[in-house]
Amino acid sequence: MSEDTRILSSSAVMAAGTTVSRLSGYVRSALLVAALGQGLHAEQFNIANTVPNMLYILLAGGVFNAVLVPQLVRAMKNDDDGGEAYTSRIVTLAVLFLGVVTVALVVTAPWLMELFLSDAYDDPELAAQRDSVVDFARYCLPQVFLYGMFVLLGQVLNARGRFGPMMWAPIANNLIAVAVLATYLLVFGPASGEELFGPFGPDQEALLGLGSTLGILAQLLVLLPVLRSAGVRIRPRLDVRGTGLGHTFRLGMWTVLFVIVNQIAYTVVVRLASSGPAENPGEPATGYTVYSFAFLIVMVPHAIVTVSLATAVLPQMSRQAAEEDRAGLARTLVTTLRSALVVIVPVALLLPLVAVDVAHVIWGYGAGRTTYQLFAPTLALFGIGLVFFTVHYLMLRGFYALEQTRTVFLVQCVIAATNIAAALLLVREASAEQTSPALVLAYGAAYAVGAVVSTMVLGRELGGLGLGPVVRFVVRLLLVAGLAALVAYAAARLLAGLGEDPALVIALLRVVAVTLVDVAAFLLLARLLRLGEVTTLMDTITGRLRSRSGG
Repeated sequence: MSEDTRILSSSAVMAAGTTVSRLSGYVRSALLVAALGQGLHAEQFNIANTVPNMLYILLAGGVFNAVLVPQLVRAMKNDDDGGEAYTSRIVTLAVLFLGVVTVALVVTAPWLMELFLSDAYDDPELAAQRDSVVDFARYCLPQVFLYGMFVLLGQVLNARGRFGPMMWAPIANNLIAVAVLATYLLVFGPASGEELFGPFGPDQEALLGLGSTLGILAQLLVLLPVLRSAGVRIRPRLDVRGTGLGHTFRLGMWTVLFVIVNQIAYTVVVRLASSGPAENPGEPATGYTVYSFAFLIVMVPHAIVTVSLATAVLPQMSRQAAEEDRAGLARTLVTTLRSALVVIVPVALLLPLVAVDVAHVIWGYGAGRTTYQLFAPTLALFGIGLVFFTVHYLMLRGFYALEQTRTVFLVQCVIAATNIAAALLLVREASAEQTSPALVLAYGAAYAVGAVVSTMVLGRELGGLGLGPVVRFVVRLLLVAGLAALVAYAAARLLAGLGEDPALVIALLRVVAVTLVDVAAFLLLARLLRLGEVTTLMDTITGRLRSRSGG
């Protein structure tokens, strides 16, 4: 089996888990909108529930995700015990650090949430809504510890080539979330009338808040038996002097700075997003709920394809960097980029054609039955930013393999500055209904800049990325994907006569029909124009399906 085929095969395992996880995430998203709507009522829970993940990323996520995999691979290769002691020290320090920080965050929740809420929440008429946000935060902030341990232990498994469990474990979280939301709907029913702008009661806060945290605990617990089966033995260890951890944390310092800059930008985005519904109660408005839920849907191809490829390829690139094989690292990175783009670019061009019907299918229930159309512009625009984000994301994997975290930080400063400036400018000129689409345009502008800067800098560091063939590939890919989208557009126009606000089944059938037409046209044109990345990817998928059915 060639190295590229092995990477695609490992990616397919992770992609399968991610697909199932994301599908269950769709159900969770649909139930949330059905129960809470997409306006001020929903914002109170969704903002509080997203803060723990943001804070985990701010406090430790960058180090765990990007720095530790290369270090764990080196420890497994060079240490006499296969990296067991190194792993135990890292986990021990993480437990102590995350535990202390989580307690401090819960205590300071009222002051912490001021960072994420617009000034509109200072209005005395919204005092009860503000209190609900703080109550939800107290229930949800223990997730900081749980997220941290989940990602750390997942990366320990990744370094040992066990990629699947980390991708499959979130299904447990989503299943619990679905059960909690179904219970909420049965007990309290969907929000309606003035409830769509009002606060929550104590019982509602406890059910949603504790249920959310229980789901994160479940996905952590799923990893423990897998660690044992992989032969990982973790024991408390505090003997950290002279063990190489200093090198890890020096690398981590720049990653922490990178994350700080990134989260400052995201905090600005959340604060601006919260202004739409809070400043215009009772009016059509898009805010953080629309932005984050649309982002969740649009990032599915990224999670299934790009993250799976990057996770599978990072250990290989780390080995190439350690062996000073920079030409090999460049080839691996470019091959991975091309494999990712053959999925991401067609999806980006398809999104505007199906955005309204997708929004109807996912969010057109209960409290969201009459407002699902507000998701469509955000969905349609996110695809453009996704393409640029994909390029930048993979370039960062090259920097991480080279342990050049300082460069990553400097590039992220440029991205964050662009995002903040564009978001402030665009939201200021936008109506309440346009708040979320304005933030999406800012996101796309930021990662367009980031993709160009990171590619240029990494290419110079590696002695070239061979961008000539890449550019020619992208031109051919755009031609194929663009023609396929035109065919799909024609199909969408033919089906438009079924109504602007059709029944749910009709909306679903239109999404499926237009998507199938687009995919069929894309695959046919890709073969005619000899886009080898498409055929390689399809052969890998069909090969795995045949082996499973034959086995």
